[in-house]
Amino acid sequence: QVQLVESGGGLVQTGGSLRLSCAASGRTFSMYSMAWFRQAPGKEREFVSAVSSSGGRTQYADSVKGRFTISRDNTKNTVSLQMNSLKPEDTAVYHCAARLGVTTTPSLLAYNNWGQGTQVTVSS
Repeated sequence: QVQLVESGGGLVQTGGSLRLSCAASGRTFSMYSMAWFRQAPGKEREFVSAVSSSGGRTQYADSVKGRFTISRDNTKNTVSLQMNSLKPEDTAVYHCAARLGVTTTPSLLAYNNWGQGTQVTVSS
């Protein structure tokens, strides 16, 4: 098990940028693949991006491809999501998630460690 704490959310105008960070506890962070999901009001939680345990492979939802970049630092037990060219439809609570394993997956059910989330609001 790992404990996850997100930070970096906020209010930004359309076209702006934000960088989310997720800090993980524990000494086995490098054994976990990591992901970001988001949940807008009244909608289901959806996959945003994932990174493999080594950081060598990444995966993105079509809606954020080319605008968001996921990265991780296994020496600092952190995973980040750089979000550029933000749109109002990116407004949501963003959650960091972890699963014990090497590869990435967009399946929400595969992740059993979740952070509380950080609010991202993009104004038009």
